[in-house]
Amino acid sequence: MMWIEAIKSLDAYHFFALFAIYSMVGWLIESIYMSICNRKVTNRGFARGPFCPIYGVGCIGAYILFSPFKGRYLIIYVLGCVTATIFEFLVGKAMIKYMGELWWDYKEKPFNYQGIICLESTLAWGVYALVVVHILHGTVINLVDRLDKRLGIFLLAVIYFLVFIDYMVQISQIFGWPKVLGGQGLKETPDISRANRVNHPEGSKPLNIMKAADAKNQEEKKDEPS
Repeated sequence: MMWIEAIKSLDAYHFFALFAIYSMVGWLIESIYMSICNRKVTNRGFARGPFCPIYGVGCIGAYILFSPFKGRYLIIYVLGCVTATIFEFLVGKAMIKYMGELWWDYKEKPFNYQGIICLESTLAWGVYALVVVHILHGTVINLVDRLDKRLGIFLLAVIYFLVFIDYMVQISQIFGWPKVLGGQGLKETPDISRANRVNHPEGSKPLNIMKAADAKNQEEKKDEPS
């Protein structure tokens, strides 16, 4: 298949390097844009650090899917519009179901559907697909190749280690794992990344169950004789 060549062109080192760069650059651009829109500092990542893996998945996925059509601009544009919109919708529905909130809201945009997708973003995805295939991917590959590979591997190891710790802390806060293990849990701190998120009470049933159970345990502790 024509996509096999695109996959083969990415060895493990380049794959993880591209994923990290796309995830950090995507986080930076979106955080700056949303900070300007919200007129306050806004972290658009899931955790605290400058890392948004949806951009890593999106950019690498776009390159693999669309690079066989390089030079055929209309085909790439249309495919980018369609596939990215489907991906955005599925991610949005998953976030509502499992996290109880959506990190973007298109309800004020014309031609939107459930506030998750809209015509404006769909048209923009096509442009992004063209940029990834014809400009961004080659530029990032050249940047990675200029760096000494041993230094690159070391930097990637540090980056992914920090991201892993960051995400584990965030996940433990969501699911209350320290409390389950008998600890006091992590203190909740202000989360600037929630500045543009929309809560959905109908979603996140697992989290609602955990919160109810935690409240019940707190009540039982109060009733215990000291």
